[in-house]
Amino acid sequence: MSTIASAAPLIGRDAELARLFGVLERARGGEARAVLVSGDAGVGKTRLLSETAARAAAAGTLVLTGHCVDVGDVGLPYLPFTEVLGALAADGRFADVLAAHPAVDRLLGGGAGAVRDAGDRLRLFEGVAGLLADLAHTAPILLVLEDLHWADQSSRDLLRFLLSRGGLDRPASGAPPYRPAVFASYRADDLHRRHPLRPLLAELVRLPSVERLELRPLPDADVARLVRALQERELPKATVRRIVDRAEGNAFYAEELLAASGTRTDGLPDALADVLLVRFEQLSGTARQVLRAAAVAGRRVGHDLLRDAVGIPEEELEAALREAVEHRLLVPGDDGAYAFRHALTREAVYTDLLPGERSRLHGAFARLLQERGPAGESAAERAHHYRESHDPARALAASLEAADHARLLGAPAEELRHLEAALDLWPAVEPSARPACDGVDRVTLTLRASAAAAHAGDGHRAVSLTRDALAALGRDADSELAARVRYTLAGNLLGVDSLSAAFAHSSDALAMIPAEPPSATWVWAAATHVLAARQVGEDATALRIARRALRAAEQLGIPDARADLLVSLAHLEGGGRRSPENRALLRQARELARRAGNTPVEMRALFSLAIGCFEAGELEQCLPWLAEGLERARRTGLLSSPYPLEMRYLRLLVLYTLGRWDECLRAAAADTDALPAADGYWVGPVLYVALARGEAGAADRARALLAGPFDWLATLVAGIVLTDAAALRGDPAQAVRRMRETVAALTQHAGHRPDAAVRLAALALSAVADAAGEERLAGREPRDWTRTADELVGVARECAGHGEEGMPQGPEGRAWLARAEAEWHRAVSGPDAAAWQRAVDAFGYGDVYEQARCRLRLAEALLAAGRREEAARQARTARHTAQRLGAGPLLRQVDALLRRGRLADAPPAEGSPAALTAREQEVLRLLARGRSNRQIGEELFISAKTASVHVSHILTKLGAASRTEAVAVAHREGLITPEPDAPGRAAPG
Repeated sequence: MSTIASAAPLIGRDAELARLFGVLERARGGEARAVLVSGDAGVGKTRLLSETAARAAAAGTLVLTGHCVDVGDVGLPYLPFTEVLGALAADGRFADVLAAHPAVDRLLGGGAGAVRDAGDRLRLFEGVAGLLADLAHTAPILLVLEDLHWADQSSRDLLRFLLSRGGLDRPASGAPPYRPAVFASYRADDLHRRHPLRPLLAELVRLPSVERLELRPLPDADVARLVRALQERELPKATVRRIVDRAEGNAFYAEELLAASGTRTDGLPDALADVLLVRFEQLSGTARQVLRAAAVAGRRVGHDLLRDAVGIPEEELEAALREAVEHRLLVPGDDGAYAFRHALTREAVYTDLLPGERSRLHGAFARLLQERGPAGESAAERAHHYRESHDPARALAASLEAADHARLLGAPAEELRHLEAALDLWPAVEPSARPACDGVDRVTLTLRASAAAAHAGDGHRAVSLTRDALAALGRDADSELAARVRYTLAGNLLGVDSLSAAFAHSSDALAMIPAEPPSATWVWAAATHVLAARQVGEDATALRIARRALRAAEQLGIPDARADLLVSLAHLEGGGRRSPENRALLRQARELARRAGNTPVEMRALFSLAIGCFEAGELEQCLPWLAEGLERARRTGLLSSPYPLEMRYLRLLVLYTLGRWDECLRAAAADTDALPAADGYWVGPVLYVALARGEAGAADRARALLAGPFDWLATLVAGIVLTDAAALRGDPAQAVRRMRETVAALTQHAGHRPDAAVRLAALALSAVADAAGEERLAGREPRDWTRTADELVGVARECAGHGEEGMPQGPEGRAWLARAEAEWHRAVSGPDAAAWQRAVDAFGYGDVYEQARCRLRLAEALLAAGRREEAARQARTARHTAQRLGAGPLLRQVDALLRRGRLADAPPAEGSPAALTAREQEVLRLLARGRSNRQIGEELFISAKTASVHVSHILTKLGAASRTEAVAVAHREGLITPEPDAPGRAAPG
């Protein structure tokens, strides 16, 4: 047999290697960076990362490597990070650093207590981030994560935290001189459409700190070089050519084909699995036996575990392992474990096993794992092995153990996976063989899985599981359990905006429990029904039941139920939550819930207090309630619950509205934790700032919110941004279309027109008014646009007068109505200074940016009316606000008005339309009259050639491709004003 060189050289990857080292240099310079390395199986991802890691380590970089492992349908929470931490723990140099971050002890099998909720999970994630930051004080850090396509969800969430939430930019104690670099690989050909890694990749690649590096197949010349470099003796050209042709640019294929080329069965099979098995068959019988057992264990297996599973003497095992290593099928690790050199090798060997062999070996590994180590840590693997060995009873027990262990680690997605596995196994296990857990049956187990899904941020899965629990209820089911399932389902349905269905199920739950004599189950069913009734507009029903349930809660002494019902009543009673009387009810509810220890209800009361202040226009008073609520949620680990999410969004919205934009962006960056991404909450106000500052990609980011299942808030945010973006770029048809689509979608899901419709209508009206003005400038009557303006202002008036609560909207809604009215006047008859003054005054409740935008329009109206000093004063005030906010588009609009109106303080800008010389402005005015170069020369007493030069300069400065486009740009920028005595002028392009 041919002798293969001991290590495959890195060939054909010079550019990729240079790019990775460039990233490492930037990390050394203090910039956290990440690279996602993708490619088909065997293309060379691991080899590239190994070479990079080796060279980086030689240069003084601390390289930390973690592997994701395929263990079938179970998950091992945080496995790659556990491997990294285990390596650090085994090195005495890092003992002090690890001791400074006790939260990570949980991943090492220690730590005090369990990870019970999102708060503990956040501390775990921040502990990992802080550990990396502290390590960066001593050396550059490279974190390598291999095979992300097999990563468990908790590992994916932790990676999301580190990369997309700024986790790598958090120094624990003083800024470290370096920042960690993260290189992570995954198989591109494994990512089917519903692969769980896909959403994370789509999120990460949009981040400026994350790069994607795709490894493409090697050119034939490089494959040939690789084949020759791997072989110590000269190979026949025909052999090299066959290998190159069959490898198709895949380095691993080439190595395997080369290794098999010296066998007697030189006629190579078509599939790589066959090639791998050719090498496998070259082993002795004992070595093949060991490899088969290792394939059942997984990609990696410990020496002792493998020895016990195979059941042969130590000497024979060592000889077999040496043979497998020499044939480059297994790779020994420093920790005494052995790994298949490539996952495809393991898959080929595993597939070649007979069914009976697989079942027997899976059973052997399950029993061995049962006998050693903490039961919880091996539960996931045991569940997998018992299931594959067709032992459903033990698989069920191990799945429940694995679910408990995942819950302790704060890994709700893995808990859900194990609970779902247990539910699948449940009917296959005789009742007498099921785990003896008090009160556990299929319904309660399904409800637990529903809770895990909700905690993992998968509201739709929580709904599906609760529906399963409902279907599993028997005819003779306990009525209280049946009611609990139904009102739990109603609550979950409210969480995914399925309001009508939620109302139906809460009605059923309430009907199943008699109201007299009152019971705690009836009270909580009633409280849920009140929430659902409010959402579908059944306010009279909600008010009646809330009052009755409140009396029952008082009679039974259930203070947290009283608190929940008081919050509902504060929404339903006259004046709503913005009235002082109802805010007093909310403060009472907050105290009741706090004394009862029901933090979720306390969160609801605090959020209602905050939103009540916001709706009353008391923005500064809103912030202390939000701060208190978020601090309570942080201390009690409820940051993942709905009301703290709403609080975080509202805090960002208040800061945006008050014009504290940089603080808003900092708060958004700080509002990062281990929760699943909730884009509508995190990016809404951030996108408002981005659009107002003219940042490229703001509209694309808003459009991305509409992907996936319907989300009410994400739809609203996207609608506002996309409508305003269309108006800003002068696309009235698109602005109106976006406004209508958004209002229709929100109305369809909520059952009533949203309060935000008045804002959307005003934004669309702005674009319509611009279009109507351009039509008049061209000498045409804008009849279609005025009809559209009438429609939109009608929507605004109706919405502001009859809000979601059935009462007129507060200061915010009235302000947007005032702007809509002013835009309507501008569309149907031209600018109206009085209407714009009312809009400016209305936004004085605290919306800094919108007030500045209205001041610009007021200045335009005043200028048109000849009130130049007032116009200049309003424009200067708007300019100051735009400059302070960094609102570039608004600033340019104000500057254009100052130039156009020749108002004081008109700022020239280098390379802008304002940089036209006096002579060029004269030429521009004649261009607008349709004069030729010769005619311009005659009127200005210059030659036609000189006139042509001036026209060229004008085109360059205005960025126009033609004389007609230059005139259009000049009209739009206010450099020339329309001349009524110029008949037949075409509308500017």
